[in-house]
Amino acid sequence: MGKLAVIAIGGNSLIKDEAHKTVEDQYEAARETCHYIAEMIEQGWDVAIGHGNGPQVGFILRRSEIAHKVEGMHEVPLDVCGADTQGAIGYALQQNLQNELHLRGIHKPVATIVTQVLVDRNDPAFQNPTKPIGGFMTEEEARRRQQEQGWTVVEDAGRGWRRVVPSPLPKEIIELDVIRILLQAGVVTIAVGGGGIPVIDTGNRQLRGIAAVIDKDYAASLLARALRADLFLISTAVEKVALNYGKPNQRWLDHMTLAEARQYLAEGIHFAKGSMAPKIQAIIWFLEANPNGKALITNPENIGRALRGETGTWIVP
Repeated sequence: MGKLAVIAIGGNSLIKDEAHKTVEDQYEAARETCHYIAEMIEQGWDVAIGHGNGPQVGFILRRSEIAHKVEGMHEVPLDVCGADTQGAIGYALQQNLQNELHLRGIHKPVATIVTQVLVDRNDPAFQNPTKPIGGFMTEEEARRRQQEQGWTVVEDAGRGWRRVVPSPLPKEIIELDVIRILLQAGVVTIAVGGGGIPVIDTGNRQLRGIAAVIDKDYAASLLARALRADLFLISTAVEKVALNYGKPNQRWLDHMTLAEARQYLAEGIHFAKGSMAPKIQAIIWFLEANPNGKALITNPENIGRALRGETGTWIVP
């Protein structure tokens, strides 16, 4: 392989805003993102692509809940929702990237791998589920689900009751060897979608899906580490990382060292827990494991400029 980049694309690469959530809207958003990824490939990069799936899983769960109430259809388990979204989102990215590469005269195949990611059943996250999924419920329905199905439910700021699930750390990418073989063969590979389908080892290497959500940046970081990638690129909603984001003393960053990233994260005031903090942590883990690697955070439309050193935030050992 040549230069290898693992790219983690965020929700804005698929859903731009509240008014554009349809399948067609998501496809168009994926097309725009693939345009910028194709620029990277044209510059000589081999790429593996991970993506988020939070809203899409939410849509499947909501449709499942409605169909269950109205038509008596079976509900879709969370691990199967993850597999469904890996296929659907992978399809949109795969087709758009194939089309874009063809327009550029680049003959490079693209494939999506439905990816399982091993988690530890003893991860502390299983004792403290925090990730809300699915729609809102009445307290009566929530308590019934809790009793009959073993759900963990919480009241959500006066808006109703919701199910919460664990968010354990990823330990192993089950299909890693397949991903590596595809990349070595020159295939653009879409993998660990939505952080991967969480699975546990029930003994004697027997895998089983479990109701959990893996952070997609953590899973992409694990993939980048396992592949010894040259670049770990997180494509998100902002052009650069900022200290004191949204405050009067906000300061945009062009560069960070690994030591500075650790310091800023530890201070706990710069990066929001639900957005930038896990991205910085994912990059810290990558650089700790791969001292020859580099990391970059920027938005999709600025990937090309950022790779030329004109924008984005670079994080280096």
